[in-house]
Amino acid sequence: MSNVNDYNAAVIEEFRTNSGQLGGNFAGAPMLLLRTTGAKSGAERVNPMMYLELDGHLYVFASKAGADTSPDWYHNLVADPHVTVELGDEVFEATATPLASADRDRVYAIQVERFPGFGEYQEKTTRVIPVVELTRS
Repeated sequence: MSNVNDYNAAVIEEFRTNSGQLGGNFAGAPMLLLRTTGAKSGAERVNPMMYLELDGHLYVFASKAGADTSPDWYHNLVADPHVTVELGDEVFEATATPLASADRDRVYAIQVERFPGFGEYQEKTTRVIPVVELTRS
């Protein structure tokens, strides 16, 4: 797991150094940092992730690259939906709300249209990948 943590730490540092702009695999991709509170530890957790901005709403996707389990950050925000979002140079508090099925399907389909890799993630797993709306507090 430390390889993932080391990789994320490097991405987080690059994000913060470059006002949210990343190179490499994430060049040009819409990225944010999501800060959650660990459900068990109570410690702050920071995760870089792609987002979708649609009609004034902000969404993130608990894809975990198509793994059969949801990412830890998803479990954390279900336990405590109060999160902090870093978007470019802006930092704001938000409430995280998983979308219900019809809304989830609509938003996920738009994300797949823009970034086909998300379709591949859904095909790899039997779970329905959660879509979470981040609403400014």
